[in-house]
Amino acid sequence: TMHYVKCDIATLCMGQAASMGAVLLAAGTEGKRYALPNSRIMLHQPMGGFQGQASDIDIHAKEILRMRQTLNTILAHHTKQKLKKIQVDTDRDFFMGAEEAKAYGVIDKVLVKRANPEEENSHGKRS
Repeated sequence: TMHYVKCDIATLCMGQAASMGAVLLAAGTEGKRYALPNSRIMLHQPMGGFQGQASDIDIHAKEILRMRQTLNTILAHHTKQKLKKIQVDTDRDFFMGAEEAKAYGVIDKVLVKRANPEEENSHGKRS
């Protein structure tokens, strides 16, 4: 749904982006996905706990597997990793620092310091 928005979407991790937060971070506009140096990013498979009749548990289990495939496909698209690698990496909690997330393709740049306001023009862009 983020692709429905016409304007660019910049994403920034300040601290930790875990689970769906990491997916949203990766889904920002390429070139505008950032993290601060000490940020942590964690990917994993969807989780859920269910109780009730066996048929209801089966329905929910199938939905989680469908959602896992969807999220892995989204991550593969945005990170440019192979789907098989995403499947293996997200099988358990997969933590990355900012530089690791950049190498993996979740973000594009680690922001080390804030831009000087005098260096920005009236539109918030650097000259």
